[in-house]
Amino acid sequence: MNSDGKIQPPAVNRATLVSRVFGWSILAVMLAFVVNNFLTYGVGLPGSALVSAADTANALSWMQVALYPGTMIIGLLYVFKTSTVTLRIDSMRISSINTFLIRAAFWAVLLIGIVDISISFLRIEGFLEPLVGEALNRDLGRSHFRGPYVHMPLLLAAIVLAIFTRTLGFHWLALMIVTAELGIVFARFIFSYEQAFMADLVRFWYGALFLFASAYTLLEEGHVRVDVFYAGFRDKTKGVVNAVGSLTMGIALCWTILIVGMGGKSSIINSPMFNFETTQSGFGMYVKYMMAAFLGVFAISMMIQFVSYFLAAIADYRGEPGKYEPQAIGEAH
Repeated sequence: MNSDGKIQPPAVNRATLVSRVFGWSILAVMLAFVVNNFLTYGVGLPGSALVSAADTANALSWMQVALYPGTMIIGLLYVFKTSTVTLRIDSMRISSINTFLIRAAFWAVLLIGIVDISISFLRIEGFLEPLVGEALNRDLGRSHFRGPYVHMPLLLAAIVLAIFTRTLGFHWLALMIVTAELGIVFARFIFSYEQAFMADLVRFWYGALFLFASAYTLLEEGHVRVDVFYAGFRDKTKGVVNAVGSLTMGIALCWTILIVGMGGKSSIINSPMFNFETTQSGFGMYVKYMMAAFLGVFAISMMIQFVSYFLAAIADYRGEPGKYEPQAIGEAH
């Protein structure tokens, strides 16, 4: 409160502001990159690269280019509008966004896994056609039908479930993996029954568990460190190490995965994802394209978490109060 009796807003720290701008700018560029990737290779827009050739550039190309400064401006507006927010609070907000993303991803693989294996079982045993008719039975045998008309609605349902639930769900997914593997054992050695979709389900869920839980494990300090000197450092020194490591190894690795995996139509993530690629087994699960997308989800979620980790590391260096204390891995977050 000043001499006139008016309440003065808290002072804005320049270092905090710069760190927040940098962190949100990384997230903004990543969002624009992912959206442009979908628009170019999924929807069929010309792509932002065409602006480099004046004779082929058009309004859609410029619109895609404008996504990059546009998302960055939105991030800057948010930062300056919340200029009094501390690094700790911003780090927690970013981590909460990531928690929602991972929660939705786990619900998606759980629902899609159950529904897809059910369809595959009914098809191979000849039960599907009497239930849905010849035409739909034939369509469900095509990945370009099952992906958009079965998997995508389930993905939307997973997002809705993620809004109304608060558990990350990967401990339940771990239980489902064990149950699926146990089912294979019983079916093979007791009933002499085995189909390709049974192993597909285990791989599908295990891949999701391994890749999606990585960001949460980073939050909870669960990743293995090759620790020679780190444990003896002061909090301020640990903050420097974590900030530099987040930038030079964590965020750099995530960008490498995104650029290599989504750099072109035939890239290792784009090609199977947009072609709804499946395994060679005609009656297996139709989720191979989603397993390629897992790499993209891994890179995106880890990028978000590394930005949160970077801001928290700067807060450690500055000695800000309210440091997050890791929970036991597997607890609800």
